[in-house]
Formats: sequence, C-alpha cells, structure tokens
Amino acid sequence: MIYFDAAATTLQKPPQVAEAVLRAMKSLGSPGRGGHRYAMEAAEAVYNCRKKAAAMFSAPGPENVIFTFNATHGLNIAVRSLAERGDRVVISAWEHNAVLRPLTAAGANIAVARDRAFCPEETAESFRRELDKGARACFVNMVSNVSGYVLPVYEIAALCRERGVPLAVDASQAAGTMEIDWERLGAAFVAMPGHKGLYGPQGTGLLIVGAGAQPVLYGGTGSDSALPEMPDFLPDRLEAGTHNTAGIAGLSAALDWVRGREGRIAGLERELVSLAARGLESIPGAEVYRDKTGESQGGVLSFNLSGRDPEELAERLGRRGFALRAGLHCAPLAHKSLGTFPAGTVRLSFSAFNRPDEVSRLVWTVRDEAGL
Repeated sequence: MIYFDAAATTLQKPPQVAEAVLRAMKSLGSPGRGGHRYAMEAAEAVYNCRKKAAAMFSAPGPENVIFTFNATHGLNIAVRSLAERGDRVVISAWEHNAVLRPLTAAGANIAVARDRAFCPEETAESFRRELDKGARACFVNMVSNVSGYVLPVYEIAALCRERGVPLAVDASQAAGTMEIDWERLGAAFVAMPGHKGLYGPQGTGLLIVGAGAQPVLYGGTGSDSALPEMPDFLPDRLEAGTHNTAGIAGLSAALDWVRGREGRIAGLERELVSLAARGLESIPGAEVYRDKTGESQGGVLSFNLSGRDPEELAERLGRRGFALRAGLHCAPLAHKSLGTFPAGTVRLSFSAFNRPDEVSRLVWTVRDEAGL
C-alpha cells in the first residue's frame, strides 16, 4: 500500500529509529530512579535527546525541553498555564481540536482570527485586529493539518511581543521541515509530536517551555520526593511518572536523522504537493485546495470530487492501495475556514519516503474513480 497519511503519523521511519528503541528496551532502566548502571544510562540517553532538541529548536537550555506523550499533551500544558475561565484567548482559524477543546474545557473566551487559506497578509492583519481588542494569550498553528496552509507565525509572534501577549505555537505539521526558532519566536510554548515530521516513535512529543508553566500531571519525578507538591524547576515540574525511555531513545535517533535534511524534505514535499495538485486539477469535478504560488503550503493537500462523499472516496482508494485520510481531520475550524464543513475533504500528506511515481499512480486512480 502507498502511504499518504504522514500528517497523522509518518509510518515509514529511518531504520535506526527502531534499532534505538529495541536497544533501549533491552538495556535502559528508568531515569532518575536509581544510581545503578541501567538507570544512569537511561538518564544519559534522555538528557542527550534533550540537548539535541534544545540545539535544533534554539531552546534556552536542555531543561526547557519537556518530553510529552504527543503534541496534544504539550498543548494542554500550555492551555493550563495561560488560560483561565473567562480569559479572552485569540486563536487562528486553522486550529486543531488539540487547542480548541482544552480552551473550551478551561472556559476561555475564544476569539478566532478569521481569514482565508493561503493569504498570509490577511491572516496577520486579522490577528492584529483581534489582539488589539485585548487578549490573555494567543495560540497559533504553524501549518494547517487540513490544507497545508503555512501561517505567518513569526509575524504573529512579533504582534504578540509588541502587546505583551503570551504565545503558544502548535508545530505539529512544521517540525522537521520548517525553521522553528524558539528564541526568535519569543513564544511561551512550542509543542510538537515526535511521530510526524520528526520521524520518531508514537507516544513521544516535545514541548519547548519558557517560565511559569503549570503541570497537568502530578506524581513522582525522582527529585524532591519529600515534598507533597511538584518541584518548582524544569523539566521535573512538567514530567511526572516514568518516562517513555525507549520512545525517547528512538526520538533521539530520529533527530539525528532529520537534522540537516529539513530543507530537502520540505523541497520534496512541496514538489509532491504541486505534482498531485496539478494532476488532480486536470480531473473534471475535482476541487483542489492549494496555494498556486507554492509559497504558503507545506506537505499537505486536500481535495474533493464532485458528487462523492470524501469518506467513501477515501475508502475506495484504500481498497485500491492508497492510505489516505478523509473527513474533518480533528479540525472543524479549519474546514469551516476552507468551506468544506461538515463533510470534510480527502487529504494527502507526504513524507521523505514518498516518490513522484506514487503520486502519478494516485492521480490515475482518482481519474478512474471519476469514471474518466
């Protein structure tokens, strides 16, 4: 089967990732839970991954890199730290439910910066208007998981800094292909999964943190165990319980593989998006949601076929050998912005392991499904 669902998870991984996970399962104990060799080697492996991530994303130091289960876990920490009931919080029109639902549960007064896809100037202006009305915090998605729209995050970050508004960034579809410079962003939080564009194992994530973070999990940390409260220092304050040491070891190997390849991976993904878009647009009845300039789109592309339910079409394409995702992609706000709510779209999303000939085969198959 040809896999075009990297926005959900990159199924194909570099072989050294699985090798690192297996070695860790056989040889590493629990970091911070003992002075014996297995615990100490685990602590070293975890710290080495922190150092790599801190360097890759310009974090202030390794202690500002928090290991999470996924980006959703990190974004929940950001919401708990930044938003309380009644607080006005500005978000983009492209946010995932990983932002929308925690903010709703917190009772925040959510203000959406309305815009159109692939219009970065309009997006920045919409954020400026909403931020000028006052805000306790701002949340923004770097790249839409529905349309692939690359939002002007650094411009939005500058607007937040000028107004003294803390910023949290969802880098789920950006990490591994786009520059993520925590220092340049000046963000309070940047959350990302390990299992997408970073090519690590599922069950891993990273949260780059400034100060004032509040935990969502409480428990043992292997430090200050006499205290009934969580420690007041990072990373221990936000990392309760046993680490996913094997997953972190795999993520560490994945960071080694990704670093230095980001530009090539991004270039390949843009090439595949352009190839798929041109091919699908040649099919009568196909509607393709893309940036024709290619300047504001990542490795995600959505489309629909006139008269066909997206879920049904994706299921048929699955039976013909293509792994795609259809529906709302856990991002109803994005589909309302794109005009595809409530049915959603069929989504293609690419990785470093896809090839142009795979895209050509998909286009031919969609054309056959359209009866042409």
